[in-house]
This record gives sequence, structure tokens and C-alpha cells, in this order.
Amino acid sequence: MRVWDVSPGYLNDQSLLGEHRELHGIVSIITNNKKGYARHPETLRWVGFGWALRQRHQLLGAEMSLRGFRDQTPVRLRAKKGVWPSAYIDAPGVQFDLLRQKYLHKASGRIPLPETTQALWSQHKYSVLARDLRRYKSMGQSVARTRQKAGFYEVAEELTAILRERPKQGGIRNALQHMWGYVSHYSKKPSELISRMEEKDLLAEIQALNRQYHVTYLVSSTALSELAAWL
Repeated sequence: MRVWDVSPGYLNDQSLLGEHRELHGIVSIITNNKKGYARHPETLRWVGFGWALRQRHQLLGAEMSLRGFRDQTPVRLRAKKGVWPSAYIDAPGVQFDLLRQKYLHKASGRIPLPETTQALWSQHKYSVLARDLRRYKSMGQSVARTRQKAGFYEVAEELTAILRERPKQGGIRNALQHMWGYVSHYSKKPSELISRMEEKDLLAEIQALNRQYHVTYLVSSTALSELAAWL
């Protein structure tokens, strides 16, 4: 039984759908007081954190939708709104190691597993921008000065924590405008229409153009799916 803490974008289709099933299993155990797996460490760390389970489900659903899967099974728990469990079964950096082993001879996820701290940052940068411009600038400068995998595990844990924060509307807009720059030249819609779009619609437009033209940088961005879970 496993609910990952890293972005669902790193999971291959089998793992993504598998986590979705297991998350619903945990929800069922908690809401119906079932005994099976009730004492499993993965179940125990989510007890009392209904809102966080719901939000992780939203993130899974957003990634599933991006890949063409349909989720019709909402999670309605609300306990401790805005609060995530502090405990990890494995720290986020270690989860990347586990996924590397797991996918050694298998297909990987939408986002390539990062081999360096710089790659890890590059994949998360627009998600961070959507939440805090100051941290976006300071982390970018800090990571640029590091070598290869220096600080990888610390940065992985910090990024995981940041992506658990609800982004502000203005921050989402700023991130989407940066992302739009990678696909704007493919769009046939007038710029005036794009500028008036609500954030949800602009993200959908970016996703649609990216599906059609497969812009590598956006394909490797956590923001491409995770922002939809907050809109």
C-alpha cells in the first residue's frame, strides 16, 4: 500500500492508477472503520487528515485527466483543512530513488525522474512561482550554484512542502503566463481572447496545445497538471 508524496507526474500510468485505487482503499478504511490494513503505516499517517487525502486525490485526478483518464470517484473528506501529515514513509528524495528502481526496465512517468538537483528544480519551478515569487527567485539562484546532485534530498523535501501550499490566484496567473510563452506561437486564438481567459481556461488551453505539439519543457513541468487541482 503506497500513497506517494512526490508529484503524480513522476508516476507511470500503472503506478498512477494504482495509487488512485489505494488512496480510495485508505479512505474506505478510515470512513468505514474497516480492520483490513487499518494498522498499516500508510493508513495510520493519513488518519485525521481528510482534507489532505482529498487534495492528494485531486492531484491524482488532475494528472489522470492530463493523460486521458477519467476520474469519477470524488473524495469528500474535509478534516484539518489545509494541513498535511508531517510524517513520510520515505522522504521525498528517497521516493525518487525507489521510483528509479521500480522503473528500471519499465516505462516511466510523464516527467522524467530527475538525475540532478538542477533538473529537479527545473521541473518544479513554475509550481513554486505560482506560490511565492521570492522563493522562486531565491531557490533558483541557490540551485544554480550547486553541483549536480548536491542538496538533492533537501531540495526534494522543500519542494514537496511548497507544492502542498495553496497557490494564490495572482501567482497562478503569473506562472501560466510564463508557461504560455512556450506554446503561444502555436495558438490561432487572438491574444486579446487569451488575456481575458480565466486561469482554469488558460491552463486548459496550454495543456491542449502541449498535447498537440509536445513541448518538452512543459511536458516535464509539475505545474502542467498540479495547478488544475487548485483551480
